[in-house]
Amino acid sequence: MEPSDSDRLLRRYQRLIQISQDIASTLDLNTLMRCIVRAAAELVEAEHASILLFDHVKHELYFEAATNLDQPLMRTLSVPVDASIAGWIVTHRQPLILSNATLDSRYYGHVAEVTQMRTTSLLGVPLVTKDKIVGALEAINKRSGKFNLEDQELLLTLGAQAALAIENTRLFHQTDLISEMVHELRTPLASLNTATNLLLRSELPAEQRERVAEIVCSEIARLSDLTTAFLDLARLESGRAQFNLTTFDPMQLIQDCADFMRGRIHENDLEFELNLPPELPPLQADRDKIKQVLINLISNAIKYNQPGGSITLVARAYSQSLMISVIDTGYGIAPEDLPNLFHKFHRVSGTERLALGTGLGLSICKRIVEAHRGIINVQSDLGKGSTFTIRLPLHPE
Repeated sequence: MEPSDSDRLLRRYQRLIQISQDIASTLDLNTLMRCIVRAAAELVEAEHASILLFDHVKHELYFEAATNLDQPLMRTLSVPVDASIAGWIVTHRQPLILSNATLDSRYYGHVAEVTQMRTTSLLGVPLVTKDKIVGALEAINKRSGKFNLEDQELLLTLGAQAALAIENTRLFHQTDLISEMVHELRTPLASLNTATNLLLRSELPAEQRERVAEIVCSEIARLSDLTTAFLDLARLESGRAQFNLTTFDPMQLIQDCADFMRGRIHENDLEFELNLPPELPPLQADRDKIKQVLINLISNAIKYNQPGGSITLVARAYSQSLMISVIDTGYGIAPEDLPNLFHKFHRVSGTERLALGTGLGLSICKRIVEAHRGIINVQSDLGKGSTFTIRLPLHPE
């Protein structure tokens, strides 16, 4: 090997060591993934790189990070394990170099159709840690020449470090989330334990027995809501939530949400108003998840409103975005609570007497809106009410 080749290889491994240190010190999953794909493209001099993680339940691969794909688009793409190059890499746990990927029988062309990106050369390696397959790391289109065994060894080394870092980060967040979940479960479980002991007492009057049974039903419903919300948040935080992007009429969605919640609004003796323009431009988003956000915001406006209060839904279109606001005349939120309002399990002090909640709804809303490259914020005056606003790009790509 010529000295120049030795120097070049040494520099590449020195850079790999620096990258490995950066990866090992990152505990934010999104930051970690972006760091890995950028490093992969840099190390092997590729135009693009991507990480596909393996879903053991659905037995498919999904894009978690890519240098050429935005988050909303990635969330809509999955790759079959049995009919793709990445699937072969994951199944056989072996690296693969292809000089022309499109001519390979394992090539899955749907991704290229969606992304409008031409793939020629490809280098892929498995992400494996502790004998567990995590996914595949792919580098696409060598900038000059062809991918070689030197590139393969560099990417294999990076892939081993990346797989370990991904699993460690997942475990860190799961442990954090589970510990918070266990803490939140203690209150309803304590209530159920007390109620059960009371129901076992034969001398308990029928009227009190009925009241205790109502408490049991309420706490069971609370546990059900908490576990559902917990699973939603876990999928969003781990990046495993799948988004189905479609183009739809947001006016119809707002009307559907209003019709769905109108009964509860009237049951609570609240006024309801829709403040909408004659029409709104089409929105590209996951309709069900945006509906989930709006239902959650309207539900909060009902629960934390004042007697005889009102709720107003406002929508406005701008050149590249759509704004929807839910305005209530409720008790408002104290300034010291506002910075933590979208944190998981955060409950505004003093609201426990108004309504039971999981403390996860707004955190889930924030994750969904940000996955669409949108923003969610709140303005509130204590004693006067709150306005929650989401702003979504009409075309998130």
